[in-house]
Amino acid sequence: MGKIICLITEDFADFEITLAFHKIKNVGHRDVLSAGYAYEAVMSESGLFYKPNLTVSEALELDDIEALIIPGGPIRDQRPELTDLIVKLDGDKKLLAAICNGPQYLGRAGVLHKHTFTTSCSIEVIHKLGVEDPFPRVNYSDLRVVRDGNIITAKGRAFVDFSFEVFDYLNIYGDRYEEQEQLFKDIMNK
Repeated sequence: MGKIICLITEDFADFEITLAFHKIKNVGHRDVLSAGYAYEAVMSESGLFYKPNLTVSEALELDDIEALIIPGGPIRDQRPELTDLIVKLDGDKKLLAAICNGPQYLGRAGVLHKHTFTTSCSIEVIHKLGVEDPFPRVNYSDLRVVRDGNIITAKGRAFVDFSFEVFDYLNIYGDRYEEQEQLFKDIMNK
């Protein structure tokens, strides 16, 4: 089993990925690492500070990455090293999972041109921001979560569904997956 990397950038939506990483680490017993563009701490959308374990450039040198998980956050520029990491992992058919506005990075890397995806970022928001749309809208699906091959994308409000799709892909719960998924659904419906 390889490392699970989480991209952290300024104002990332940490609440969207905490359930996923809690279970990946504590149930799946995977190594989880945060990667940033530099070693400086970044402030999440919730106001908490996170310090990266490694840089995105250093992650490019690893040969044991099992997945890259990208939380949402603002629409922003993308650095070449992130594009290179995404392209490398996609070429190796490693899991690329992104939620809310996180799929923007997959879109700019060209990965979404060959996969169905979803995102919380509408065309209207892109127009208001006055930026180039990073998404190939012909492949967009207005679902809560979309899994297409090694790509999982989700709307921000679907962070529990997103987590369980990641758990299934990574076989976190093994043969107990359906039992755990139902337990969470029951809790959410109370």
